[in-house]
Parts: sequence; C-alpha cells; structure tokens
Amino acid sequence: MKRSLYAELLEWKSSRSRKPLLLQGARQVGKTFLLTEFGKQEYKYFVYLNFEQNPDLSTIFADQLEPRQIVENIGIYYGRKISTEDTLIFFDEIQIVPKALTSLKYFYEQTPEIHIVAAGSLLGVSVGKQSSFPVGKVNFMMMYPMTFHEYLLAKGEAVLAQVLQEQKQVRALTELLHHKLTKLFKIYLYVGGMPEVVQNYMDQGDMASVRSIQNEILEAYIQDFSKYTDKTQAIRTTELWQSIPYQLAKENKKFKYTDVRKGGRASTFEQTIQWLKSAGLVNVVYNISRPQLPLAGYADFSKFKIYLLDNGLLGAMLNLSSDIILKPTELYTEYNGAFVENIIAAEFAASGHKELYYWTSKSDAEVDYIIQTDSNIYPIEVKSGKNRNQKSLRSYAGKYEPSTLCRLSPRNFIKDHEFINIPLYAAFILKQILVQRETDLAQ
Repeated sequence: MKRSLYAELLEWKSSRSRKPLLLQGARQVGKTFLLTEFGKQEYKYFVYLNFEQNPDLSTIFADQLEPRQIVENIGIYYGRKISTEDTLIFFDEIQIVPKALTSLKYFYEQTPEIHIVAAGSLLGVSVGKQSSFPVGKVNFMMMYPMTFHEYLLAKGEAVLAQVLQEQKQVRALTELLHHKLTKLFKIYLYVGGMPEVVQNYMDQGDMASVRSIQNEILEAYIQDFSKYTDKTQAIRTTELWQSIPYQLAKENKKFKYTDVRKGGRASTFEQTIQWLKSAGLVNVVYNISRPQLPLAGYADFSKFKIYLLDNGLLGAMLNLSSDIILKPTELYTEYNGAFVENIIAAEFAASGHKELYYWTSKSDAEVDYIIQTDSNIYPIEVKSGKNRNQKSLRSYAGKYEPSTLCRLSPRNFIKDHEFINIPLYAAFILKQILVQRETDLAQ
C-alpha cells in the first residue's frame, strides 16, 4: 500500500545533512512495512534486524559501539560480509536494545555515509527513558494510521484522490463525485486507517473480520501498557485509555479526570496522558483563550479533549455495528458527533499539525479547531450534520475578524463571502485551500 511518507524517505536518502532516521508511531501503523519496502526498492542491499523476534542480536552491541565493528558483527552473525555502499540497515523494535539506540550517535559522528533507519513500538515513550539517547544525532519522522487520501489509493481510487489533491480553490464537485466520495468516506470512518485492517477489508470485504482485527490491535495496546511500564502505571494507562470513547460520547467532550476514576485528579493521570501522546496513541486538543501567535502561549493545558489515533479503533471500543454505514447520517451524528471530530483530529495530526487547539468564549460559543498556516490563524468548525448554524463561528468572527470562516461538514464545497464549507472527506487538503485563498484575497 502506498504511503505518503515514502516521498519524505526519498528526500532523507538524498539529503546531504542526512542522519540516522528514527521512524516513530504507534504499533501497527505500518512502520516496518514502509521501511522494508523502501529498503528493498531504493537500495541494492537491505539488512533487516528485528530485536524483538531475535533477542540474540543484542550481542552485536555487547562490547563496543564503534559503527564499523557493529557492521562487521552483523556480517559475522549472518555469515556474510555486509557492504556499506548502496545499503540500508534497518534496526526494528530498537527499544528492546538500548545500546542499539545509543549506537546511532556514533553512526552519525563516525560513519555518516552509512544509511541506517530504526523503528519500534511505543518508541516515543521508550526514548524518553534513555539517558544515552542520541539528542541532535538523528532525524525523526512520525507515522500515523492511513489517511483518507492513502485509503483512496489503497482502494484503487487514484483518480478520485488526484481530483481532491488538485482542488486548491473552493469549487463544488459534481454531485456524482461528491456522493461517491461521501460513500467511501463513511466506510473509511468504520474501517479506519490501520494498514492490516484496510488490507483485510480490501481482500475480503468482511466487516466481521475487520472488527476482529481491530479488537486484536486494541488488545496488543493493552499488553504494551504492561510491557513498557510498571504495574501501577499500566493500570492507570488502561483506565484512562478505556475511558476515552465514553468521554467523547458526551455532548461536552472536555476531558475529565473524574470520568476515568472516581476522585481522579491531574496529579494521578497527567503523566499517563503524556505517555499515550508520546506513543502516538492519542491526539490531544488544548483550549486557547485567545487566538494569537504563538498559539501555545495562549493555551490552557488544564483544559483539553483527547481523541484516539484511529476511527476504526474508536468504533471497535464503542462496539459500533457496521449497519450504521448504510444509514444516511447516523454514523456522523452517533455519540454526539464523536466520530467526525475524532477523524478530523487524526487528519490534522497527519497533515503536520503537531499541536491542536480549540477555542471557547466566556459564553457558550466553541470552535472545534484553531489552526495556523504560516502567520494566519483560522477557526474551523466541524459539523456532523448538514445544519447551517454558524453561531460559534460568528461569535468568533465578531471578536477577531478572521479573513476566513471555515466549516467541515458532510456538505459539498461551498463559498459564501468569508465563509467556506469543506467536505469532511477533503480535510487533508484544507491547508492548501486556505493558503490558496490567502493568495487570492491578497490579489
């Protein structure tokens, strides 16, 4: 399956300032598959080491961390000389062997000509525990579940994906295209973007099988909570993780510690939230009091919402039945629109928004997302239905006079003076539309 990150890997390969690469992301988002395909397609030689499957590989790093000696040890282990020219070396599940992680520093300093990549489950969390982590000596990339754009490509809908990619202005699609994309998007909301789940759906088209794999992934995450933390922290993480779908099902989706556990407090669960965020398992959206740059400077980090990394997993945790896909609007509106807000958070995160924010006024107005492109700030309202009410956006506009008011909803592309509507399925191109709109307004 084609992943957007492949293009970034090609840039990394050709970069003169290339460092060893750490590919981060949650379990089963496709890190191993992507790096393996990249290694086999773009290099003459590909050397793969999985420290979880083969614990004996840790002996390669037992004595010293001199890169050429490590490469020689790899060759001795596999019984063949390892060329360092036109070769990609891949350390998978690198968190299992801390010395392997430390060795990346020396690969950068002593043998920058060697191309080396690494990945691992819950890597962001494991990295935080390493006192010898090679700060400044590695390049980072973050991998997310498949976006809707990647899902379209996997479905063989490259033409539709291209139509959306080329949409830089707010122009309505034909109703035929809009209807087809809406139908595909609804299935994507249920299936989600975990590659194994998507592949299974492509091969079998069986929603029962889809749900079974989603549940297996969720169980693997629960097991990881115990594997990478002590017993007390594992319990806290599991409690908080399992509370997220039901927090999102509330009309007011603001996260409450008391909904995790009776008497729950920030002091008990703050570290857990950061743990899940670092692992790529959740997207946290923080409240801001005023939309000014830098947005983080106006964030209230005690007020936030937590969304899951993947909509399919959210549906599995809520035990949502697949027949809802066939109903006109129920999937969008189920659980107070939790599915729609969750997928938009995931699409924004995958689009490069490292931190997400929402705005509330002192009254009842709330704008679901505030995003930044260059030096411009935009209010984004997410609607699960076709209701045209713009109360919150208008309240925001009355205070801050933005150049553009944006709504993401099931409706087609619409432009009405400063107001624009973008279909939910086109959230991944929102940034390019806003940038083009600024250019048009400036002319």
